[in-house]
Amino acid sequence: MTSNAALWARREAAVPRGVGSMHQRFFDRGLNAEFFDATGERYIDFATGIAVCNTGHSDPRIVSAVKAQLDRFSHCSFQVTPYESYVALAEKLNALAPGETPKKTVFLTTGAEAVENAVKIARAHTERTGVIAFQGGYHGRTLLTMGLTGKVVPYKAKFGPMPGGIHHARFPVHYHGVSDDAAFQSLEAIFACDIEPSAVAAIIIEPVLGEGGFYSAGTPFLMRLRQLCDQHGILLIADEIQSGFARTGRMFAMDYSGVEPDLMTVAKAMAGGFPISAVIGKADIMDATGPGGLGGTFGGSPLGCAAGLEVLKIIESDGLCSRADTIGAIIRDRLAALREAGMRCIGDVRGPGAMVALELVKDCNADAPDADLTRAIVQEAAGQGLILLSCGIRGNVIRFLPALTAGDEIIIEAMDILETVLWRLHNS
Repeated sequence: MTSNAALWARREAAVPRGVGSMHQRFFDRGLNAEFFDATGERYIDFATGIAVCNTGHSDPRIVSAVKAQLDRFSHCSFQVTPYESYVALAEKLNALAPGETPKKTVFLTTGAEAVENAVKIARAHTERTGVIAFQGGYHGRTLLTMGLTGKVVPYKAKFGPMPGGIHHARFPVHYHGVSDDAAFQSLEAIFACDIEPSAVAAIIIEPVLGEGGFYSAGTPFLMRLRQLCDQHGILLIADEIQSGFARTGRMFAMDYSGVEPDLMTVAKAMAGGFPISAVIGKADIMDATGPGGLGGTFGGSPLGCAAGLEVLKIIESDGLCSRADTIGAIIRDRLAALREAGMRCIGDVRGPGAMVALELVKDCNADAPDADLTRAIVQEAAGQGLILLSCGIRGNVIRFLPALTAGDEIIIEAMDILETVLWRLHNS
């Protein structure tokens, strides 16, 4: 049996250091909310491939759908000879997207590619070039999406200069004293000092920041943002790459606000682990580019489309939106009880559905982030069989992304492990 250490040594020799891995445990086999490493050790997976496996690992229904597609063909490129599954998945996503305006969908391969194409579409439709994103937002590692991303280390460091025409506003983070008004004042400052509204093609926002720490843009803020965009003819792009497909207790996080974006990017959980992404948007906007202006060799992979259709069936049949609310409530209640019991390192517990964050600070002080404790918790929990991810501009947030198909018993087991680790490190 190959050890994790031996595999890590091979990894270090073969893979550049720029490709980071949070855990030195090699995934060998996954089953719903658990996985087993190269030595056969069992782990509860609260990372799910960074919010990809909302439907769990190796769901037999998804495996069966993909195997059936493999028996027919694996690739032909939709731009050469189209196939029905691409059209069928587009039809379903068009119907599920927020708002009543008729929609169209283009499929791509990665989340960053979806964001790139959303900006292309916005520029083609408006005949403008400027884009406003938000501090703390994460939109990808390609050159354009790196420019949109509102965090320097590790995503932008040494990779400049960034693309022009991109500006960053403040994201409303009430826990840190950034009100909705303050965030809007920063937008007005951009209009006054950097770029006139009539030159802005789009404003892109994650309704719940992913890498930025799981802070949510509330309904009042999103409604004001929609009004601002309408006032100036700016398109509103919702980046739902991490928050989509039942993770927040709704199909999409924008469903909470009732705000209809002009364009929406999705990826991650849409195909249960198979690479596919999409831009879903208002039909007239999506038709702004000419034939050949959108697409890609592997965009809308037949395997991804087959898996995506099955994922949508599972979300509905298994009631995963409701399940996300139940899982999230278990996690939030346990963390709240720990804070009430005197655990002063717990600064904030937040997030809709099963997109939950724990912000760690020193002595209940929101201005004293504890990144060292965060790293220690993630590593020690892994040693006890629980895989966690950290995030946040200050590196002091633990994010919880369990499979939405996990039973109560495995969620409780995971929280028992975390509680033991928290108390030990808190008292050390």
